[in-house]
Amino acid sequence: RCISIFFVEFQAYFGQDYARTAWIHSIVDCATMLCAPLGSLISNHVSCQVGIMLGGLLASTGLILSSFATSLEHLYLSLGVLTGLGFALCYSPAIAMVGKYFNKKKALAYGIAMSGSGIGTFILAPMVQLLIEQFSWRGALLILGGFVLNLCVCGALMRPIALKEDRKTAPEFLEQDYVPEAQKRDLKRMSICSPLIKAWSHESLCYCSWKEYDFLLTPGFMVLAVSVLFMAYGCSPLFVYLVPYALSVGVSHHQAAFLMSILGVIDIIGNITFGWLTDRRCLKKHRHFCYLFAVGMDGLCCLFLPLLQNFALLVPFSFTFGYFDGAYVTLIPVVTADVVGTSSLSSALGVVYFLHAVPYLVSPPVAGWLVDTTGSYTASFLLCGFSMIFSSSLLCFARLAKKIKRTHLRSLASDTGTKQHIWTNGAIAYSVTAELDQKDVEFLAVDTNSYSNR
Repeated sequence: RCISIFFVEFQAYFGQDYARTAWIHSIVDCATMLCAPLGSLISNHVSCQVGIMLGGLLASTGLILSSFATSLEHLYLSLGVLTGLGFALCYSPAIAMVGKYFNKKKALAYGIAMSGSGIGTFILAPMVQLLIEQFSWRGALLILGGFVLNLCVCGALMRPIALKEDRKTAPEFLEQDYVPEAQKRDLKRMSICSPLIKAWSHESLCYCSWKEYDFLLTPGFMVLAVSVLFMAYGCSPLFVYLVPYALSVGVSHHQAAFLMSILGVIDIIGNITFGWLTDRRCLKKHRHFCYLFAVGMDGLCCLFLPLLQNFALLVPFSFTFGYFDGAYVTLIPVVTADVVGTSSLSSALGVVYFLHAVPYLVSPPVAGWLVDTTGSYTASFLLCGFSMIFSSSLLCFARLAKKIKRTHLRSLASDTGTKQHIWTNGAIAYSVTAELDQKDVEFLAVDTNSYSNR
């Protein structure tokens, strides 16, 4: 998020327009989200510790190489691709691990864990501005490279655990009919020595991949995926253009950096308080709608941003946008877990963050092109706002449609005298007895939006 503070420096040093300079931030975000499934894959088949330590090394190397950049293309590769790849290997494994450790107060746990990004923004935004003034943007990137190397320390301190459902998967895997008996014996023998070796047979790898990603075609996840695309498009440009926009309306460099600090510290409050609130009994069943409300409020903030023309008005904007940004970011893993279940959370989060990639890549350059074409930020911010509101509305309509369908099934069950069963994940099944050709036939009607056919 602090890369946006470098935006003005890069633009002035290389003499490029908004659109070309914005590609740097776009590629960082795109690489981070595009490679998120790779982070999940390494954490699932090797370990979270190895993935995060490798990611920290790559991210640090990218920042250090960026300090020697002689062109924007150099920054596209070093600061964009290499640093983004490093962040990807760190992010999804660390977030997924929280979901394995916590159950009852999962939203609060995610809020505390993900408040780190807000703390980083609050501390680093003014510090980066100070480093740029003291050592130029090259020195600031070099120092940040050393700072980010501490991700290797964080990775070394991770402690993965195995859940009951994870342990149950291994015996089922070994009992599959298509795995030869000799291979079963080899896999059992190798599982004692190394969990990594047993994954590298063609049949086992195909089966493992299918089990990890069998949630992809469920209706609930598909709607969530489309919604994430529009939400990601709307949220990314603001972190790139808040500082340049503030400077364009006469705000000083230190005040513009302070706006990012406010956004960061309020982001922390949003992470923790919204996580705590949605863990309360009265709101726990409505976490989907809390997520939709937060995304919609951020969209409204973007719509009103072009009307805010001075520092006194931009401060309340940073408060409001920062709070609801922290709120919905906290609930992304929670909503994803509610859709796919805890056992598939790591893989599902990898896919969800992967879906952020294309919007993150496209939206800042598109916003920059609109600024270059129109000469103002109005069109860019309006497009972001409407995109986030559409994302919220789409999930809301899908949720309402699901509720109407469930009500219809219940009424159908009561009319035909059926027996109703509630699955542990909230799905509803009805065992219905009907007459067909003078024979009793029993069939099962399942709400496929909540419970996938297995």
